Formats: sequence, C-alpha cells, structure tokens
Amino acid sequence: MEDSYKHRGKRRALVKKLAEKGIRDPRVLEAINNVPRHFFFDEALLEHAYQDKAFPIGEGQTISQPYTVAFQTEKLEVEPGMKVLEVGTGSGYQACVLMEIGADVYTIEYNKVLYQRTRKFLPKMGYKPKFFQGDGSRGLPEYAPFDRIIVTAGAPSVPNSLISQLAVGGILIIPVGDSSTQQMLRITRVNEKKVRKESFDYFSFVPLKGEEGWK
Repeated sequence: MEDSYKHRGKRRALVKKLAEKGIRDPRVLEAINNVPRHFFFDEALLEHAYQDKAFPIGEGQTISQPYTVAFQTEKLEVEPGMKVLEVGTGSGYQACVLMEIGADVYTIEYNKVLYQRTRKFLPKMGYKPKFFQGDGSRGLPEYAPFDRIIVTAGAPSVPNSLISQLAVGGILIIPVGDSSTQQMLRITRVNEKKVRKESFDYFSFVPLKGEEGWK
C-alpha cells in the first residue's frame, strides 16, 4: 500500500472541494486529508478514489461519497476521547476519519463478509476500532452509553434502541427516509427524558438492515 506524492496531492484537491461545498470544521478536513482513500479501492478503480462520489465495495454496499462522510462527521461534533458508535462499518473509511479526530470508535456491521474483510484490513492501515458483527439498528447496549452515534445507512425511522444508548448531551446522526432518499437528522439527548431533533439536507444511503431498520 503506497501513499505517493500524487495521491496526497489528489487528497488536498479533494479537501479543497469539500471546503468549497461548505465543510468548515478544520479537524474534519484534516482527517479527510490524512486517510488514504485509495487504499479502499481495487486496482481497476484507483483513478476514481479521490472523486467526490460513492463507489461499490461489493455485497451491495458502497464506500460513501467524501462529502457525505465529511458532512456527517461535522454534524456529529466529535471531540478527542469521545466514545463513538458507528452503525454500518462498510469499508471502514468513516471509522478511520473518526479515529483521525481522536474518537474511541465502536463499529458494528450487519454483513458478515464485509465485517470479516474490514476487520482484517483496517489494522494493516494502522486503524484499530472495536469491531462487532450484528444488528446495528439495535446498537451495542452492553457498551452504552455513547457520547456520539453515527448511522451510515438509511433508516425508515429513528431506532429507539439508539436513542436510549445516547449519553445525556450525546448526539445521534442518522439518515431517515425511504429506500431511495433520506433526510439527515441530528438527535441530541438533552436529558433522560427529552431529545431535540434537527433536520438537514437529503442524501441517498444503502438501507439500514435489522430489527429497527429495513427487515
């Protein structure tokens, strides 16, 4: 795995494009700049690694568009040392970006093939989140509460399990809608009984599988 001067130049160009599209948090931009996205691509697709587009990674899943990753990460407002649950490990790219900011990442993947592949691959890059395989729509109750929860798949509604696993003051970022288009929501746990909901732009994610996702 080589990260050449050419690759780093393409990453800088990508970061500049993300800033032009409205990403403001310098820590998010730096994290995107630090993660070699081309490591996640097959040889035949390497030329596309730094385009601001999503690409297939097999098993009906995609590596998210860099803008989407940056948008969700910025809205998550992660601080170093925070305990973050990622629902939908996928390629592992989003987890790497979170770890670059200093998050303590717990990541769960529904698909066994992707889980096994990513669990072996990320440590080779130097990233070691805590990996789990199972129904991410139900979270990881045995490891709750979490300071932050990020869902990288489209849900039909906000899973109650995830809200219940948020620490007071915690933030959940999740795309909610139908199978083709979802609106990004931010849920903040104000106190034990109250949450605040904010709505943002529309995106298109693969479906969230599981008991509180798309069955």
